[in-house]
Amino acid sequence: MSVTVFNPRLDDATDEATSSAALNNLSVEQAPVHRAANKKVFITTQGCQMNVYDSDKMLDVLGDSHGMEVTHNIDDADVLLMNTCSIREKAQEKVFSELGRWRKLKEKRPDLVIGVGGCVASQEGDNIQKRAPYVDMIFGPQTLHRLPELYDQSNEQRDIAPKNRIGTIDVSFPSIEKFDFLPEPRVEGYKAFVSIMEGCSKYCSFCVVPYTRGEELSRPLDDVLAEIDSLAEQGVREINLLGQNVNGYRGQKDDGSICRFAELLHYVSHIDGVERIRYTTSHPLEFTDDIIDAYAKLPELVSHLHLPVQSGSNAILAAMKRNHTIDVYIDQINKLKAVRPDIHLSSDFIIGFPGETDADFQDTLNLAKALNFDHSYSFIYSKRPGTPASELPDDVSFATKKARLAEFQQVIIDSTLQKTHEMVGTTTRVLVEQVADRHPEYLLGTADNTRTVMFPFEEAQKDELLGKIVNVHITEFVSPHMVKGELVEVLA
Repeated sequence: MSVTVFNPRLDDATDEATSSAALNNLSVEQAPVHRAANKKVFITTQGCQMNVYDSDKMLDVLGDSHGMEVTHNIDDADVLLMNTCSIREKAQEKVFSELGRWRKLKEKRPDLVIGVGGCVASQEGDNIQKRAPYVDMIFGPQTLHRLPELYDQSNEQRDIAPKNRIGTIDVSFPSIEKFDFLPEPRVEGYKAFVSIMEGCSKYCSFCVVPYTRGEELSRPLDDVLAEIDSLAEQGVREINLLGQNVNGYRGQKDDGSICRFAELLHYVSHIDGVERIRYTTSHPLEFTDDIIDAYAKLPELVSHLHLPVQSGSNAILAAMKRNHTIDVYIDQINKLKAVRPDIHLSSDFIIGFPGETDADFQDTLNLAKALNFDHSYSFIYSKRPGTPASELPDDVSFATKKARLAEFQQVIIDSTLQKTHEMVGTTTRVLVEQVADRHPEYLLGTADNTRTVMFPFEEAQKDELLGKIVNVHITEFVSPHMVKGELVEVLA
């Protein structure tokens, strides 16, 4: 079963604003039915990899507690869940727009249960209840484990007239409690996300995360390793460590000492079955020398780093309260390239931040050209309510923002195309994941640099190759994010 999210297939080219890694492994096996058999849940997921992970866990807890099944058909659903994200502009209004469509479904089926979770729920819980009183459950990222309880509370009000019902709201920040109440991890496929920490304490002036997910809290080391070990036993070969500030991980060990992120990478690399390690999203302030040293020592770490910089201008970085300079960022990248010459880089950029001059923007363009980013996630600045930057005068016109974004993205597009073309004639490491839907004579997998790689195979080879790490000699450019090649050897 799979979650209803925006999930491009591996054999479809995706644009630079889509992270295919964020949209894999959204499957759960149905737990034994305890009660309310045949109840079905439909879920939509907005935003980051952490939200994808959280949606997966929502389905796990409802499956374990109430035997619920996932449906792709909203008309068949008994429960509708929306996992929201407040990063982009007008996120709240998009939520209410979708809820308006769901309201019509509920008018036809009064017993339909509607729940809103995620960052918008955390930020706008009371407002959601006021503007959309037909919503039964409102819960934050830290309280998704309480979904069964919220669902039961909503059912207790079924006999109450709809206009008199009271929605259940829980948008508190109960430390790291949710991980103690989540079911054992279950997955289909060869990749999995593992959340190692929650929240952020950096308080960048433009960001709502500290207000919607709370301060940084790291899971205990043993809990993280136990989850990864369980996933590896189920056939997972690639682990993607998640956190709003993932490289700021400081998990407690059994003896009370603290495990930092670089040490965690070493622990994960020694788990049987784990052949590749990714992580997102990291912060330059926490990208320390011991992490760089891990790239020199751990072949399991993929040769790809996503390290958000947001701007190439020191003046804008200061206004953003990023607390690092461009010189520091470039120095970190140069150190990394010294130990991993084949490293591929991606980053996040905000274009048109308040006060951004033509010179500031040129600094950003120059940085993108100098570091030759593989791809980026770049967006026009928009005010996020409740953040310090929202008090700044938004003095860059929309037309200017739009023109700058187009110019910047063209630099990245050119770089992406160049790097994909440069793969032709080289041999790259690939995790084999599936048979291509459109071309069943080909297998598909993902290279370290996130490109989709397709190569021909014989039917008798399928079971031997699926889930394996292989070397593929690249012979042909297919699209900016896809190449074709020939199998060279099986590595693991």
